[in-house]
Amino acid sequence: MEMPGILYDFYERRLLRSLDTDRMPKHIGVMVDGNRRWAKQFNAPTSQGHQAGADKIHEFLGWCKELGINVVTLYMLSTDNMNRSGEELDMLMGIIANTLDQLDEDEHISVHAMGAPELLPDYLADRLNKLTARTPVREKLHVNVAVGYGGRREIVDAVRELLHDAVDKGADIGKLADELSVDDISRFLYTRGQPDPDLVIRTSGEQRLSGFLMWQSAYSEFYFCEALWPAFRKVDFLRALRDYTGRQRRFGS
Repeated sequence: MEMPGILYDFYERRLLRSLDTDRMPKHIGVMVDGNRRWAKQFNAPTSQGHQAGADKIHEFLGWCKELGINVVTLYMLSTDNMNRSGEELDMLMGIIANTLDQLDEDEHISVHAMGAPELLPDYLADRLNKLTARTPVREKLHVNVAVGYGGRREIVDAVRELLHDAVDKGADIGKLADELSVDDISRFLYTRGQPDPDLVIRTSGEQRLSGFLMWQSAYSEFYFCEALWPAFRKVDFLRALRDYTGRQRRFGS
């Protein structure tokens, strides 16, 4: 009866030894997909799937701290998800709020909110603001929480803020248009000042971005995993890291 656990531990240690620690990603984006399908597999309510997914987030962040990952961006709620039923949204936002409270208890994590706070209920937007303003005792991991987030909206928001900033400074808009650069827009993204993701992981077998970090992931490596997010194991994560460290990254065509 104990053999599966023993073999699992052995395989996990073997994967750890196979990692090229000099080539580990510094910033990982994660699309936490598959909570509802996981619940359906067990004939469980959707709320149970979302709660299992929230529990997995805390487990996953623990792995990242162990492995020395510096930045994690979690895609928790997209602008498209806002079209779900009011009942499911209320339940999901409550679970997200509880997840934020747990992050608030970790003195080694700093949190940055990404998204449109005006789309969220006041209590959730307030918690995000509070958590973002908090300074960790000793930071080991920076977590970007994408809630009410859309990649196209982020780019529009960045351009809008850039233009407002130029007008406030009395700049010539025509000249700005002629001289506009990639760096100009990057300075106004939600992740401004942070490195772009080296690796983007999506669970549940889906192989698309769904608007996640569309600008920042231009040169990211992608890893698609069949496991549904609540069932995502440490060995699945280590496989993703092993795959990443074995790739030859090319920043061009």
